[in-house]
Amino acid sequence: MARSWSSMDEFEAFLDAGGMVEPNDDMPDAYRQEVFRFIEFHANSEYMGGLCERDWIPRAPGVDRKLGQMAKTQDEIGHAHLLYMVAADMGVKTRAQMLDDLFSGRTRFHNVFHYPTPTWADQVAIAFLVDAAALASQQAVFKNCSYGPYKRMLRRVIAEEGFHMRQGEEMLLRLATGTPMQHELFQAALDRWWMPALQLFGPPAKDNDLLLRWHIKSERNEDLRDRYVQKFAPLLVGYGFSLPDPTPVLDPDTGRWEMPDIDWRPLFATMKNEGPDSARRVGTARGAWEDTAWVRAALDRAAGSVEPAASAGTEAA
Repeated sequence: MARSWSSMDEFEAFLDAGGMVEPNDDMPDAYRQEVFRFIEFHANSEYMGGLCERDWIPRAPGVDRKLGQMAKTQDEIGHAHLLYMVAADMGVKTRAQMLDDLFSGRTRFHNVFHYPTPTWADQVAIAFLVDAAALASQQAVFKNCSYGPYKRMLRRVIAEEGFHMRQGEEMLLRLATGTPMQHELFQAALDRWWMPALQLFGPPAKDNDLLLRWHIKSERNEDLRDRYVQKFAPLLVGYGFSLPDPTPVLDPDTGRWEMPDIDWRPLFATMKNEGPDSARRVGTARGAWEDTAWVRAALDRAAGSVEPAASAGTEAA
């Protein structure tokens, strides 16, 4: 049964009490629009991430790594289309409109997919650093998410992203304990990916972050980033790598890694689709969609040509 609220105060009280919103509820339009944009952004990011993984299927070292890249690509594209369906059910845009906006550069996706991946070590850095940052963000959303379909969908996404991160850890250990050349290869990738991974959480949260207020996010960006640094800074140093700029410094008295100020200009550039590899990434996504138009058209024709199945009563007659 659809629910409605007489005022925003009543709706927010419902959310504060742990209430869960469903697609057929008469939710406030401001909530609908804000949550829709957040889910669309997540869907776009999963889609672009899948294409990033796809790029390395033919170049991954060895059959096992190629199979791993194929599986991860399927996971990410699958996440995207499930999230597009969740977003479409909110009635703001259709899935086709969302994809058209993505390919036309009108909507955004995560900063990390605006950067090139010149070596295999970059893919390892993405799996170890970026997937871990994304997983932390998704877990924080799942923890207290007020929009039911999104929370239920995140359960599957989080389970698979956790596997991707573990895969990245295993690949990192091979490079960390391998030859000096392998070690240097990952250090160079780390130098490229440390800052984008830190910035994936977003800039410091605004005082009135609606996603926090309406229980979509459960933690502030800076708190998630700090916990990430406390975990990954000692791990990377322990593996024998040097932390690049912006370099956290270990406070010997507290045992905490303290972060310097972060230059947010690279993040803001990606938000305008002006990152180092933005144009190629968006162009690749658009080309992949256009190249497969014939498959969708064939499926539509096949679906239209299928006669409705006879009912049991008709068959009996």
